Amino acid sequence: MTVHTRRGRYYEEMVPGDVYRHEPGRTITEADNVLFCSITLNTQTLHLDAVKSAESEFGQRLVNSLLTMGIVCSIGVPDLTQKTTIANLGFQEIAFPAPVFIGDTLYCETEIKDKRPSASRPGQGIVTLEHRGLNQDGVLVCRAVRSALVRFLPEGEPAQA
Repeated sequence: MTVHTRRGRYYEEMVPGDVYRHEPGRTITEADNVLFCSITLNTQTLHLDAVKSAESEFGQRLVNSLLTMGIVCSIGVPDLTQKTTIANLGFQEIAFPAPVFIGDTLYCETEIKDKRPSASRPGQGIVTLEHRGLNQDGVLVCRAVRSALVRFLPEGEPAQA
């Protein structure tokens, strides 16, 4: 019998140029948006006031962009970073080229952009990831490039394909 444990990818398993399409997608509800705005103390009218937002150029409430980014960067955790990443080192780029509305569904993919062994931490490397979020119509709504500190494959651990 072989026992399989779900985990992300180790440094050696992350190949620059590879793209991971993450499933499932995530439909954003009104409750998601209101809760996120509430816990972050963001009272922006465009996120919370249906009447005033209807008068804006968007004609409806916008989903908080930080909620959008959080979902886009998190959907891939089981595929890439679960149990293998030590730390998020920072974001180099963040863009929101199109709005997200309540009821939209986000689909996400991650491209491995670059990697290098850490100069100061043996057995660890720095991987650059580009997360992309697309809505149900295939429109790019979020792009975030970040660096993460990732563990090397432990001795004796089989690599994932």
